Amino acid sequence: MSTAVNAAADASQPESETWTQAELDEVRAELERDVADLEERLQANEEALKSLLEDGTAGVGDAADIGSSAFEREQEISLVANARETLEQSRAALRMIDEGTYGTCENCGGPIAKARLQVFPRATMCVTCKKRLERR
Repeated sequence: MSTAVNAAADASQPESETWTQAELDEVRAELERDVADLEERLQANEEALKSLLEDGTAGVGDAADIGSSAFEREQEISLVANARETLEQSRAALRMIDEGTYGTCENCGGPIAKARLQVFPRATMCVTCKKRLERR
């Protein structure tokens, strides 16, 4: 099993260790890289969407062309929305590190397992609360 899979498998186990400054610095660096990458991706996706929207107003094609253009627009809209959401999650994780609340479940206030955060550093809920939310 890979390290990521092992970490994910162990993510439901309680974690009593606190984060060292070096570990937080590593997470911060990863999140900052993610933010930079996401900002670039978001800008590219927004430019592609703008181009599609502008091209969509330049005359009318046959039904297949119209359908294809609509599909491309919807796909770009979805990519933009996904990039924005992930970007906000990454920025929120950085704020939590700054505020000293990183690793605290936003739902129950308990600790989020370190292994879970190492696999998914933007996690805001412990495994128990996340499972509860997904069952609803």
